[in-house]
Amino acid sequence: MGPLRRVLADLGAGRNLEIYLTALIALVVGVLGVFSVVRTEVVAAATLATLAVMAVNALTPRHQVADLDERVAELGRLVERRINGDVSADAVLTTVKQGLEQRIAQGDDIRLVGVTLSRTIRNHFVDLESRLRQGATVKVLLIDPERGIPQEAARRSTVPDHPEIFENRVRSTIDLLRQLALAPGARLEVRFTGFVPAFGLAMVDPDTRDGVIHVELGTHHSAGPDPVFTLAAGRDHRWYGHFMTEFEHMWEHGRPAAESDGFP
Repeated sequence: MGPLRRVLADLGAGRNLEIYLTALIALVVGVLGVFSVVRTEVVAAATLATLAVMAVNALTPRHQVADLDERVAELGRLVERRINGDVSADAVLTTVKQGLEQRIAQGDDIRLVGVTLSRTIRNHFVDLESRLRQGATVKVLLIDPERGIPQEAARRSTVPDHPEIFENRVRSTIDLLRQLALAPGARLEVRFTGFVPAFGLAMVDPDTRDGVIHVELGTHHSAGPDPVFTLAAGRDHRWYGHFMTEFEHMWEHGRPAAESDGFP
């Protein structure tokens, strides 16, 4: 790119305006001084003002470099703490599945694992139905409402006298899943596990390079949301593969939903 085109590009994008303004002022004052259009005192004052503007402009890159150095140093300290194992769990754990709603709304392969999944299916029902209508595959694994599994879930949640809580939740989820199964051409697979999962999974396009897995750690008794951490296919190779294998193992041993469960 030639000098003139570069100047025009900078002006069009609003870049380096202070430099061009300073150069213009210096040029005008110099020309006026040569032809004695203005007095010498005015030229001297304008020159000093121009030098002041140039000095201030020269400070900006230095400040930017100083800020960059500080950020690099902070990043270095963070990396060192991570290597030494001195990183807060808050850097890994959160209470929300960040970006899950958007990923589900665009996903082609969605897999969900949980105890009852009542909140998950309810919150994402519209997006799941939309994706099923557009040919996406959805796999859902939750506890079997029979075989005493709700009782086991109640014991693990320290409310052993109220298994109906979990039974009602899982049956409510099953009702929603039956509705999803009615979507034209729905590729919905539902299976029931004969044990209470130790964690929940929300997986979107897990077999692709930009796949993501949200792992929710179950708690025995908590009034708030459970802790969550997120794994990316292109970043967390070891643990991403670990939870992929976990899903496949649980799915393989799950009982497929049948007509007796109200599914077509």
